[in-house]
Amino acid sequence: MSSVPSTSTSTSASASNVAATDAPPSLWARLWGGQAKQKLLAFASLVALILVFTALRPDAFMNQDNIIGILQSTTVIGVLAIASTFIIITSGIDLSVGVLMTFTAVMAGVLTVNLGLPLGIGVIGAVAAGAGCGCLSGLAITKLKVPPFIATLGMMMLLKGASLIITQTRPIYFSDVAGFDQITLGSVIGAVIPGLPIPNGVLIMFIVAVLCAIVLGKTALGRYTFALGSNEEAVRLSGVNVDRWKIIIYSFSGGICGIAGLLIASRLNSAQPALGQGYELDAIAAVVIGGTSLSGGVGTILGTVIGAFIMSVLINGLRIMSVAQEWQMVLTGLIIILAVYTDNVRRNKK
Repeated sequence: MSSVPSTSTSTSASASNVAATDAPPSLWARLWGGQAKQKLLAFASLVALILVFTALRPDAFMNQDNIIGILQSTTVIGVLAIASTFIIITSGIDLSVGVLMTFTAVMAGVLTVNLGLPLGIGVIGAVAAGAGCGCLSGLAITKLKVPPFIATLGMMMLLKGASLIITQTRPIYFSDVAGFDQITLGSVIGAVIPGLPIPNGVLIMFIVAVLCAIVLGKTALGRYTFALGSNEEAVRLSGVNVDRWKIIIYSFSGGICGIAGLLIASRLNSAQPALGQGYELDAIAAVVIGGTSLSGGVGTILGTVIGAFIMSVLINGLRIMSVAQEWQMVLTGLIIILAVYTDNVRRNKK
C-alpha cells in the first residue's frame, strides 16, 4: 500500500525546489550562458584574427600607426552599429543609417560654414537633425504602417537626394571652422599621456558605447526596446503606448547617427554629400556578428563594439595582405551569412 507523503515532507521538498530555483547561477553559467557565450565567442574571433594577421605580416600589422588606423576606422562604423543595435533589438531594421550620417554631416556644414554659426551649434544641429530624421522614420512605421525595411529604404533615398540638393552636389569643407578637425583627429589622451596618441574619435566612440549600454540596461527606454523585440503584442496588450516608444527609439538611434556624421566629417574635414551608402551594411554586419538577433529581443552594446572591431581588423588585415577589394566584399558577405545562420541555430536551440 503506497503511503502519502507527509505535509512536512512536501513542504520541505517545495522549499528545496524554490531554493534551487532562486539559487544564483554558477560562474560557468554566467560565463557561457546566453549572450555571455556569444560575446566570448565574438571576442575569441577578434583575438584569433589579430593573431593570424600578426603571424602573417607582423611588421605591417602590429605597429603603432596601423593600430591607430584600426581604431580610427572603427569609430564611425562602431557608432553607427550602436545606433543600429537599438533598432534591431526591437526586431526592426534601419537601412538609412549610412546616408543619415552623411545628411547630419551636411547639416553641420550648412550651420558652421554656410551660416557661420559657432561649432557648438553645428554639433547640436547635427545630432538634432539625426534625431528628427529618425523620428520621421518612426512616424512612417507606426502611423503610416509602412514596414521598417521600406520606410527606412525610402528615408535613405530621400536623405541622399536632400544632401545632394542642399550642397548642389559639392562637398562642404570645414577648413575655416576652428577646432572641427579635432573632434576626431585630436587626442586628449595623447595630451595627458604622451606617447599614447589615441584619437578623440575613439574616445567618443567608447563614451557613446558606455552611455548607450547604461541606457539599454538601466532605463525604461532599454526595457521597452527589449520588450518590443521579444513580444510587441504582449507589450501593447499590457497598456503600453507601443507607437510612442518606437518613435522614441528611432529618434534616439538617429541622434547617435548624428554623432557618427560629426566623426566622419571631422576625419575628412569635409561633408561629402555622395558618401554614406553602404555603411548601413557594415553596421548591420557588426551588430549581428556581436550577437544581436535579427529576430529581436536579444543584443548588447559590448557585443556590437566587438563586432565592429572584428569588421575593422578583418578589412585592415586583408588590405595589408593585398587582397583585392572585390574579394574583401565577398568575404564580408560570407561572414554576414554565417553570423545570421549562427543566430538562427541559437534561436532554434532555445
